[in-house]
Amino acid sequence: MNDTAGAGVLQERDGSTLLVTLNYPARRNALSMPIREALIAAFEHAEADRDIRAVVLTGAGGTFCAGGDISGMNVTDLAQGRERFRVTHRLVKLMVHARVPIVAAVEGFAVGAGLSLALCCDTVVAAEDARFGAPFPRLGLIADCALNHTLPLRIGAGRARQMLLYGEQMDAATAERIGLIDHLVPKGAALDLAMQRAKALAENAPLSLALTKALLAEGLDAALDRERDMQSTLFLTADHAEGRDAFLAKRKPMFRGV
Repeated sequence: MNDTAGAGVLQERDGSTLLVTLNYPARRNALSMPIREALIAAFEHAEADRDIRAVVLTGAGGTFCAGGDISGMNVTDLAQGRERFRVTHRLVKLMVHARVPIVAAVEGFAVGAGLSLALCCDTVVAAEDARFGAPFPRLGLIADCALNHTLPLRIGAGRARQMLLYGEQMDAATAERIGLIDHLVPKGAALDLAMQRAKALAENAPLSLALTKALLAEGLDAALDRERDMQSTLFLTADHAEGRDAFLAKRKPMFRGV
């Protein structure tokens, strides 16, 4: 195996499988902009190297990803918000449109943008201690990183509506029952099974997998365009400022609809 380190992202090669690890344990692998850039570099590497036939995505320190880096959400104008999504949507498109299949290995939290990241993968393996949620309304935002597109495809429009509107957390057993995840394993075992599933995928015809993924990704780009327009506007609202401040202060937000 050959190890390389990026800005908060580790890459490790195991035969034809590339293991990509979010490595920001101090913030439970929150998706800061530098980490998003590092993930882009990792998936561009996977796309360019024809010897890589599958990717496994996981998080260090017993957590997959606790969401966006709230402390870094300091968008002050529309152009800044749109630039943020230019970068983020580049990552989403690299994953969903990738020629290689991607398997998520989830331990601990996969909430907010962390849930979005997991659902950009083709297979989701989760440990029994995993927790899932889309708490965007508590920050005065809509779901992003394609979650409004990927979540209904996973669990149906009705269940997706409940997750997106209430923002409540879900345990791993419930997530398996409704189809949010594909495999449920004991705590600490997610990565082992994810690597096994990746190796199984790597044995299939790569062009067949790539074109299947392309068909399943139809509609993504239009959804991302709408997401960018709406979320860039919400970043500038008083409710988002209140939600962000309340989160950082660990208090209940008081929203006013402005």
